[in-house]
Amino acid sequence: MLCLYRNLYLINIVPVVGINLTINFMTDPIADFLTRLRNAIKANHRVVEIPASNLKKEMTRILHEQGYILNYKFIEDGPQGTIKIALKYDPVNKVNSIKKLIRVSTPGLRKYTGFKDMPRVLNGLGIAIISTSKGVMTNKQAREEKVGGEVLCYVY
Repeated sequence: MLCLYRNLYLINIVPVVGINLTINFMTDPIADFLTRLRNAIKANHRVVEIPASNLKKEMTRILHEQGYILNYKFIEDGPQGTIKIALKYDPVNKVNSIKKLIRVSTPGLRKYTGFKDMPRVLNGLGIAIISTSKGVMTNKQAREEKVGGEVLCYVY
């Protein structure tokens, strides 16, 4: 039996002895990362915990450097670890600094761009996170380094 739920496949394997075994695997970990952030923002949570990976760590670092999140911490528990992210809210209006998170390149349709055609998000008010051969960086950094790559997401 195969059941698709958002970005997670659940496969039930029934061996001969009758033990029910469920295996979970993620089809799009970046979309899961963005969805967890989006859900925490909509629920007005101050902190969100996300399963860690090297790409998610780099995306979190960029969000912190650009001022979209307050703080983050990597917790090494188990083989994967987690990222604990403190979300940033405006003290006066109680509004989060992240207005929108948009996944651009998906596993089914990858979006690549050269440095000359680097996207501008909201006329420079937002950022695009790009995965390049020199690492994960913003669209502005990629333009300065003169490298293209895969457009992972837009943040504004």
